[in-house]
Amino acid sequence: MNDSRIVDAVLVSLAAYLLQRLARTARRRLVTTRLRGPPSVDIVTGVGSTLLMAKDASILYDEWATEFGPVFSVPSGLFASKIVLCDPKAATHVYARDTAMYHRPQAMRDGIASIAGHNLLWAEGEDHKRHRRAMIPAFSNASIRKLTPAFIDAGYKVKEAWEGIIAESTEKDSAVIDIQTWMGRISLDSIGIAGFSHDFGSLSGAHPAVNVFFDALNEKTSSVKTIRWPLLEVVKSWPDRLSGKSKKFSMEMSNSLGEAAEPMLERVRQEKAGEVSREDKSIIGLLVKSESLGEGAEMHMSPEEVLSQMKLLIFAGKETTSAALTMALVRLSQNQDAQTKLRDELSKFATSDPTYEQLTNGLPYLDAVITESLRLMASGSISDFTRVAGEDDVIPLSHPVRDASGKLVDSIVVAKGTLVCVSISYMNRSPAIWGRDSREFRPERWLDEDGLPSKAKEIQGHRHILTFSDGQRACLGKQFALAELKAVLSVLIRYFVLEMEKKGGEVERAGLLSSQLKIVGEDGVGVPLRIRRVD
Repeated sequence: MNDSRIVDAVLVSLAAYLLQRLARTARRRLVTTRLRGPPSVDIVTGVGSTLLMAKDASILYDEWATEFGPVFSVPSGLFASKIVLCDPKAATHVYARDTAMYHRPQAMRDGIASIAGHNLLWAEGEDHKRHRRAMIPAFSNASIRKLTPAFIDAGYKVKEAWEGIIAESTEKDSAVIDIQTWMGRISLDSIGIAGFSHDFGSLSGAHPAVNVFFDALNEKTSSVKTIRWPLLEVVKSWPDRLSGKSKKFSMEMSNSLGEAAEPMLERVRQEKAGEVSREDKSIIGLLVKSESLGEGAEMHMSPEEVLSQMKLLIFAGKETTSAALTMALVRLSQNQDAQTKLRDELSKFATSDPTYEQLTNGLPYLDAVITESLRLMASGSISDFTRVAGEDDVIPLSHPVRDASGKLVDSIVVAKGTLVCVSISYMNRSPAIWGRDSREFRPERWLDEDGLPSKAKEIQGHRHILTFSDGQRACLGKQFALAELKAVLSVLIRYFVLEMEKKGGEVERAGLLSSQLKIVGEDGVGVPLRIRRVD
């Protein structure tokens, strides 16, 4: 075939693709309810860059919801748009149909797979059900109850380390530490011991190989100041030309996680020789058991899928819990009255530690502190819940909104292929839902949930917040995370007073995609807190 024919073939293929895309776009626009919304800021990302650059995306969503109503359309780049749902009833409808009718954009799935493989976060439909079914027993209340001593033990390891730091400090009775680093160590060792019967040893001074992954990830994401992430919602798949650098980075990250996970898996495989006790409900034990089942079994996972779950669990168990612990301690450092109230509640454990049952149901102010901190956590648009409609759908609304023509509608029609987004940051923090003090840290609001605003009660997620998502994709490790958060705080707050090193200091994300925090107006990643022993 000569060069001219090759060019002709390429042009014909490109024309066919563009025509197909135009036809689908035209159908979506004809079928989908036309809604009002903000104008595009740039052709490449629509309003995506504006959202990513915002210190708190919920404020932007709040402004748009006030102007256009709680359901509106925003440009998402390359002439595409997405529907934003700031309406609790509409959000509940979509969450309830997640993985069945609504799916992650393909490019997002490709991005997940490029780093952590074909895991629970990547899976859709029947694959998602199979993955989740295999892992659920590891996250039951009975399983978490057995893990609680490991979480408390991690808290005591930090206590001993901090007492040593204070003893060596030139300031005699106090010292300044980077709370973020310490919470990262707790989270990594906890997921290792509780999930995989493996001690990474980071609280004992070791620097495990998996930290190569986290160090590189944090350096990469913390340095991101501009990004085309919104394009991952509108492009068909992860672009192969995305580059040498991005693909190399993803491969290096995947390899680092694999190098941490594979030895642990191999050890358990050899110990169990494929025969895992029915009583073994550990995460790694259940994963090994699932791969020993025959193909077609409802809980079977291939060795590649098992390794992918391990990669995901190492990442999620360390990064998300570390961020939650850091944020909770920052909030308490900024609110000394709340810290004192929590310490008073915990004072009854002067000679013992709380049990799992007490951590779960017997410490209302600890529960309130954790819940309030989780409510205020998600601030960036990167945490938004974005899905593609797998088929035409009608989404009901809590209250009527005006469409683009000015007509009041109490439901909206979305065509197959339409992008739909639930703003988690808005749902968790909007004054329209939570009242005038919605962005304030006030644990007392949770001491009487009957007193929560009626609109907040319409949100169906855990404790009426969406930090753990909802529906079929509600966070499987929710109880694991809550037990770890409560156990660690129950130790640290009993023994230490924590204060912001910089009086009045505020924190922000270190980069657009980063879970790492930094002090506003200062260079570098980290959150320095001053710690003192409780008198």
